[in-house]
Amino acid sequence: MKKRLVFLFGITAFVLAFATACGGNDNANEGSSDSSGETHEWRIGFNTVEGSVKDVAAKKFKEVVEAESDGNITVEIFPGESLGNEQEMLESIQAGALEMQIVGSSLVANTIPEYGLMGLPFLVNDFDEAYAILDGELGQKWADMGEDHGFKVIGTTDLGGFAQITNNVRPINKPEDLKDISMRAPNDVILMETFEALGSQVSQLPYSELYLALSQGVVDGQFNPKDAIYQTKFHEVQDYLANVNIAFYTSKFIMNLDMFNELDEETQELVLKAGEEAEAASREYTIEESLEMDELLEDEFVEITNPDPQPFRDKMDPVYDIAREQTSPEAVDELLEFLEEYRANNE
Repeated sequence: MKKRLVFLFGITAFVLAFATACGGNDNANEGSSDSSGETHEWRIGFNTVEGSVKDVAAKKFKEVVEAESDGNITVEIFPGESLGNEQEMLESIQAGALEMQIVGSSLVANTIPEYGLMGLPFLVNDFDEAYAILDGELGQKWADMGEDHGFKVIGTTDLGGFAQITNNVRPINKPEDLKDISMRAPNDVILMETFEALGSQVSQLPYSELYLALSQGVVDGQFNPKDAIYQTKFHEVQDYLANVNIAFYTSKFIMNLDMFNELDEETQELVLKAGEEAEAASREYTIEESLEMDELLEDEFVEITNPDPQPFRDKMDPVYDIAREQTSPEAVDELLEFLEEYRANNE
């Protein structure tokens, strides 16, 4: 998959039953044509709301494939976990019961640990560094790993960019301020270990339950990109925001591998092109939203802080050691060496 480097300034039974009720993979392709004369009806599922960055990427993909297939391919978009949660949808992709999904890289990291490397804490300093990794040989190597697990990666889309920290206990200015604060984390070892290294108490909760948990004091805080904070209205139930760029979030735009392989070459190229354009649309959205969110959230918290990230970064060695155990020392070192060389060439 040829990617374009975008230099811009500096996130099962129910689903299988649902898919069966809808006719599953076989029925989805009946009666609807690619360049060989066949027609296709594809579904894209994801867990975030309409208007989110995943929705932006899905709509761009739909726009491109429907326009350039002369109507032979139709795409229906299912936001908000309407086809099940992320794990259920991923299992349905692998089983061939769902055609496409935009899934958080951190969740897929439970299957392919290398997918969690982009989410290492304080790994990259800005968007350019993140996109340089994803658009290069490392990013392509990671994408190709999906084919051993039943899916084709057609794009790595943004998931709102950098995660920030909110909580209801105190303003965060230094790592010690996070001590004993209960933080919600997804089922991702790297993210959980990150906050444990900072002295927080970490609880796993589904994203769909987080707003209520924050409002009831089940947990004190959470971390997400600012567009997710605003769109899910976490600012209504949180007092403090710390802009510290703790991790860069991405998603994998994936398609059932057998389905992709069964397409003729011209249609495969169209799918990859549409995936590339969806990826670019997600990046443009993320950059624009990061600026807009600063304005929208400015008056929504009791206090907003902008801590120096270096003291936080200094506590992350144990987390990087865990990443080496999950993947390999070579995988982590290869990533760090790339960044060192990239920075040296772009000073």
